[in-house]
Amino acid sequence: MVVYSFYIFDRHTECIYSRLWARQDRPLSTGTTAAAQPFSGSSEASNGALPPDLGPARARPARLSAKDDAKLIFGTIFSLRNMVRKLGGPDDSFISFRTGQYKLHYYETPTNIKFVMLTDTQTLNMRNVLHQIYVNLYVEFVVKNPLSPVEHSGGEGVANELFELALDQFVKGVL
Repeated sequence: MVVYSFYIFDRHTECIYSRLWARQDRPLSTGTTAAAQPFSGSSEASNGALPPDLGPARARPARLSAKDDAKLIFGTIFSLRNMVRKLGGPDDSFISFRTGQYKLHYYETPTNIKFVMLTDTQTLNMRNVLHQIYVNLYVEFVVKNPLSPVEHSGGEGVANELFELALDQFVKGVL
């Protein structure tokens, strides 16, 4: 089992914590910007021709920033959660979904804090693991910390070294 990344979103749709463990080779991922790859697999040096101009509407960046990646993940969760509630009724809940490259696991607390973990496709359901992260790590190190803000407004996220170390040990222990 490989854990790619972990996100926490507050009730105001802000990403208050994100962590990357293993990087997946996807064309659009978190990280620094890089030069775009040739369109057809041929390079300018090998045949002297320039890659086709895709125009501004079809051009895509090679990598997304961490902030943009978090926004896309939250948008996906928001859309899928609403679709599940409309199709299945208010009692059904969105737990996870799988693509060809990763599996997204989702847990929402009664206070509307959302925990998201991206893993490889062979991983079983991680809802219990996300619940344990909430109960044993987030509540103990963030909620009960008198120096931690109650609301994470203006992009201020979880900045707690004990939480980060415990989360890293917990995830490596689950692996």
